[in-house]
Amino acid sequence: EIPHAGHALSCLSQLRTAAMDGDGGTAAAWMATHRGMYERATRHPFTVSIRDGSIDLAAFKRWLGQDYTFVQGFVAFVASVLLKCCKESDSSDMETILGGLASLSDELSWFKKEAAKWSVDLAGISPLSSNMEYCRFLQSFDDPEISYTVAITTFWIIETVYQDSFAFCIEEGNKTPGELLRTCQRWGSPEFKLYCQSLQQIADRCLANAPPDVVKSAEEAFLRVLELETGFWDMSSSQS
Repeated sequence: EIPHAGHALSCLSQLRTAAMDGDGGTAAAWMATHRGMYERATRHPFTVSIRDGSIDLAAFKRWLGQDYTFVQGFVAFVASVLLKCCKESDSSDMETILGGLASLSDELSWFKKEAAKWSVDLAGISPLSSNMEYCRFLQSFDDPEISYTVAITTFWIIETVYQDSFAFCIEEGNKTPGELLRTCQRWGSPEFKLYCQSLQQIADRCLANAPPDVVKSAEEAFLRVLELETGFWDMSSSQS
């Protein structure tokens, strides 16, 4: 998600340090335990090619169209997380999740503007198989049997993979093409990182209070997201 390996190890070292300092929890522990899968999702050749300037713009345009259709399904997923929150949580989680849901309206508008700039016909986009597989996974959260803990953990890791992937594209030493910088800044920004950290804190609190079978289900969802994110980048790179 080669030269990026040292950076990824450095990030994971910082995560472990945070955990030891009391800032970490189950989420950070999973990121360290499943380091290989996390790196494949966040230092994928697709985003690495953005950072080193070798990106095939046809691949970028494919990603743009596919991600637009994905975000439409993602809206329904976040709404399902919010609904579970209303039923299962007494805390201020609702405001955090509602903020994420509200921002998706702006995100869809952004995709439309970008698509016009790149001459991508969004009306003509059909989701490719990896995209459809990911959307089916998100639709499964409509099941009331899936707990809020599993849902919020899933929401956190989806957002975090994007934040980490695009933050890497704008770190010092990047050769990201100028016309892609704003895209990377959208998800790689410090503000979005803070949002992801707030989701992580909620997930950690829920996981700390959840029974073992729910924690196991949440970890399975965490790993499934890493697989699906990697598949989405693969799809954007090729045409599978």
